[in-house]
Amino acid sequence: MKSIKNIRTDYIKNELNIEDLQKSPFDLFNLWMDDALKCIDEPNAFVLSTVNKNGLPSSRVLLLRGISSIGFSFYTNYNSQKAKDISINPNVSLNFFWPALERQIRINGQVRKLSDDESTTYFNSRPYDSQIGAWSSPQSQIINSRNILDERVDKFKNKYKNEVPRPPHWGGYIVEPESMEFWQGRASRLHDRFLFKIRDGKWDASRLAP
Repeated sequence: MKSIKNIRTDYIKNELNIEDLQKSPFDLFNLWMDDALKCIDEPNAFVLSTVNKNGLPSSRVLLLRGISSIGFSFYTNYNSQKAKDISINPNVSLNFFWPALERQIRINGQVRKLSDDESTTYFNSRPYDSQIGAWSSPQSQIINSRNILDERVDKFKNKYKNEVPRPPHWGGYIVEPESMEFWQGRASRLHDRFLFKIRDGKWDASRLAP
């Protein structure tokens, strides 16, 4: 078995300089996302980290479903553990990592629910089986067997044979960033890092030591 302590990759594909930055971190995010779309499967996958009522963090991989000048949107079950954490502490972090591009984006901000109309519009765009799945899964709850899920799927397929309404316990969130860090891998672990933060109502970028 290969020892993990000896796994090393020297990052040499690109660099990030001050002149490469955009006035808004959203513009730079979109440029990097465009690059990721060309060469990465599910480039919209990201790690969402939340903190529960006891101050314990937890992380999971989600899929980004919207980008705007306000923030980053995703959808989930409002009864899930992540949603319970968010209801107590709206401060969250997002992490996008694209090893093929040797790039990482870290986002810290506050999250809030999207409107019912926005959640319903997105839900109606989902495939039928995904809509049924939103009704069928008691997300984050303990279940005794897979059969329970299968039985619930059958139940809701019989109930909703054509149009599936959005469950009241399912919908969207948007993360409004307070800081965004762009990381470009460089040789010898001397990576390029730039941190965007809002100062006096404007985004300001600073280079960070790797």
